[in-house]
Amino acid sequence: MIPVHARSTSGPGAPFEKRTIERRDLGPRDVLIDVAYAGICHSDIHTARGEWGETLFPLTPGHEIAGVVSAVGSEVTKLAVGDRAGIGCMVDSCRECGPCRAGEEQYCVKGNIGTYNAIGKDGRPTEGGYSEKIVVDEDFALRIPEGISLDVAAPLLCAGITLYSPLRRWGAGPGKKVAIVGLGGLGHMGVKLAKAMGAEVTVLSQSLKKQEDGLRLGADHYYATGDEGTFETLAGSFDLIVSTVSATVDMGAYLGLLTLDGALVNVGAPEHPLSVPAFALIGGRRSLAGSMIGGIRETQEMLDFCAERGIGAEVEVIAADRIDEAYDRVVASEVRYRFVIDASTIAG
Repeated sequence: MIPVHARSTSGPGAPFEKRTIERRDLGPRDVLIDVAYAGICHSDIHTARGEWGETLFPLTPGHEIAGVVSAVGSEVTKLAVGDRAGIGCMVDSCRECGPCRAGEEQYCVKGNIGTYNAIGKDGRPTEGGYSEKIVVDEDFALRIPEGISLDVAAPLLCAGITLYSPLRRWGAGPGKKVAIVGLGGLGHMGVKLAKAMGAEVTVLSQSLKKQEDGLRLGADHYYATGDEGTFETLAGSFDLIVSTVSATVDMGAYLGLLTLDGALVNVGAPEHPLSVPAFALIGGRRSLAGSMIGGIRETQEMLDFCAERGIGAEVEVIAADRIDEAYDRVVASEVRYRFVIDASTIAG
């Protein structure tokens, strides 16, 4: 086993502390990645605070991981020592079901194995990227192109692919009008990606306080959903709406913003069930859908797309001793737009 410094929490709400974890010895198809940066995702916070069901404590979160390969197994062909590499939300899957064979491992019928808070095939809990090193099967490692610095690349492994996947699937591109609901860690990536795909992009946010940011990031228009006139003004306007918010919203109002055959895709996960008025759907042959991350193949496609266009996340890099503070600031919406941990500070 390989001893590794990490930052972990011992229970819901407990502070993050230094801890030594063990990574498995390299198998023939494994790669060892020296972590350079680990993004903080809201999912990390929900899990660490016990808000999403059972959590396996002590917990080392982190599924937005960027670093450099420092060792490879004897049969590895995908990556070499010195390559820039990343790991996202999964480290394994059954590899046999229909979705896995189609390159959609995130929808594995048996359930993909999460980068943290899961049980690996070796029977041990998985430990995430708030650590100095991580071992992963080469099939679940990503190549990070030279066109992106590692700090702004890390959040692409979750926030980036979470928006890229539905934008690609529902055809964001030239001639299409796309709305992104919410301008946060996910939403700001949606704006950048949709614009780079050639779509006309509108941000729908509760207020106008981030309007300047939204336009700077590439939005063509910015509207406050807190203004009742917004829904009347924009009725029937959009081919695609991607909602990144985790709050319960008026689904009828948002569906009314879609044009004929338009789609509203949820990537946020509201705590309570959403109420959907049937006539808002059938009246315009509209669709309501959901999406989560992408498969490994699509995630690599996204990284290459971002590198070619110079797209990265907007980040605030922090030392590991500020994780608890960062969690509180994320919950208070006081980050623009993603915290990233400098892994060189984890042992400090």
